[in-house]
Amino acid sequence: MTVDTAIPDMAGWPPLDDDKRAAGQQLLAWAADDSGARSRLLLVRGAEGSGKSHLLAWFLAGSTGSTATGQPRTTAGPTVHATLLTEGLTAQTCAWELGRQLGYGPLSPARLLDRVSRDERPLLLLVADLHRSGAGPADLPAAAPATLVAELLEPLLELPHLRAAVEIGDSGLLPADGADGAEIIDLGGGNPTVVPGGQQSPSPGKHSFAELAATVPRTPDGRPDWSQASAPVHRHILDAALRADADGEGAAVRGLLADPGFLVHGSATALTATLADTRIPAPGRLREVWQRAAPELTAHHADSAERAALLHAAAVGTDAALAEFLRPLAQRHWWSAVWARPDLPVAALAPAPGDDERHLLTADVTGRIRTYDMDTGTASASAAAAAATGSPPSARPVSVAPRDAHAMLLLDQTGALLPLAPEDDPIAGFMLDQIAEHHGSAALADDGSQVTALGSGGAQSPYAIVGDQGGSLHTWSLSEYQDTPLSCRVHERPVTAAVCLHIAADNLTLTFSAALDGSVRLWETSGDPMPVPVEQRGSLATALAAADTSVGPVLAVAWSDAEVHLWHVFSGRMRVLPLLHSCGALALTPEGLLVVGSPEGLYAVRLRLDGLWP
Repeated sequence: MTVDTAIPDMAGWPPLDDDKRAAGQQLLAWAADDSGARSRLLLVRGAEGSGKSHLLAWFLAGSTGSTATGQPRTTAGPTVHATLLTEGLTAQTCAWELGRQLGYGPLSPARLLDRVSRDERPLLLLVADLHRSGAGPADLPAAAPATLVAELLEPLLELPHLRAAVEIGDSGLLPADGADGAEIIDLGGGNPTVVPGGQQSPSPGKHSFAELAATVPRTPDGRPDWSQASAPVHRHILDAALRADADGEGAAVRGLLADPGFLVHGSATALTATLADTRIPAPGRLREVWQRAAPELTAHHADSAERAALLHAAAVGTDAALAEFLRPLAQRHWWSAVWARPDLPVAALAPAPGDDERHLLTADVTGRIRTYDMDTGTASASAAAAAATGSPPSARPVSVAPRDAHAMLLLDQTGALLPLAPEDDPIAGFMLDQIAEHHGSAALADDGSQVTALGSGGAQSPYAIVGDQGGSLHTWSLSEYQDTPLSCRVHERPVTAAVCLHIAADNLTLTFSAALDGSVRLWETSGDPMPVPVEQRGSLATALAAADTSVGPVLAVAWSDAEVHLWHVFSGRMRVLPLLHSCGALALTPEGLLVVGSPEGLYAVRLRLDGLWP
């Protein structure tokens, strides 16, 4: 394809070798031209050592706005929305990584394609080392780079708002003579790396399993010490084991999969591809555990304690032996799992306020109300009483605000508030009925008053916080009678989640809320809302929880991209906790126990509050 490479000004960009300047100018001109006149695909070709990856790294560094001295550039560069280092990635792991970078969270290839197709942004991708992609047993499609191309890249390139610069080496991947053609940068031959003595340096990927295993240090009792092994060994030894076992009995791969130390330190992408092959025996319930944790394990979690915490959290409640082995290392991290109930899908949850026995109320998608022990996840003694209270047969709760372990307000998926109280507690029934009637009448008079969110006051105080279509919040006490709520317009868009926290020592009532515009806001009910959001993101906040802890008030925000952001409210410091699955409901106790719920299950993690914000 013939193009005009007369160029944009490269002044202020990082330095580039003279023999690469023409290629750099062409890449920059291609990226800067969003008129549609040029192909949406640019291929970077060349032999090993020709500088392909260096060229893409140069472009990425320049696009972020930094000069060679690290100072901001005065001219804006093209925006790169995602950079994929595809060596060792399959279509699945590549889709997870792309979803994370685009702000969606890890998604399957099919769900990612659907989400990108609905993204209104013009997207620019950089894809490095496509010719080195693929992982797992060599006889399966996932091991071939062409599979990633067919299942992910080609469908992405059919979307008219997406452009990509792709490094393909000297392979024939993504041929230039496709339907729309492709622009080409060909860097030609390369210069192989030479070690002293004049011999070419071998790639770690070409070593045998025995050679790589011999380099792994040993513990005093003779076991492999994977924490001391080199990064190339972590990355390549499972592939070498697959080659070694191709004509044998699979002993090398079985040994690695049975070693929890390797599960924590080895290549997560290689392990994901290997465990996807059901022909390979996996010890215990490792395959199920790994599948649950893999979307986060394949993110760039370099800290072994965090990888152990993620894998341990996925193993708790599923594989007791693996969980017990990982527990000491996981507990060194600033969070670690306490219990898990993958068999317990929930649509709503909240701690019962004023409850010395620490009960957790849950509602499932069928409307059944259950009570569990907060510290163990087991059915509590009051479960039968809660079940006897029952919810209306047609109810499908999405949020719950409890007055106590037996009386509560439910938000149905239709937007109706449903009061629920035992017959022998007429006061609770009267108060909850009044709140439901107040908002039902308001919604009939004004569509903007339709209820869209319901939150509670947490384990410390019986409050209900109601959010509506018009962006207003309404705070109700569930322990003292109110004719009308304390109300305030906080958002410009509909409220999606809310929580209330009363701090008795300071006589403060803090209300946190999230809206459809991706904002999270704070309203101290004796004054006006904060003028700026606590947080504003391109993702949606799906659940909120708050507690007054030993280190001060803490806010937990669950996001649609599978993250929980933990905010120290008074200082504004934040820490990110990765999620094992999507989160639709959260609970947080003053002691730092965080419970995460969704239709995929329920689990609890202990936050080490004194080490949460370094």
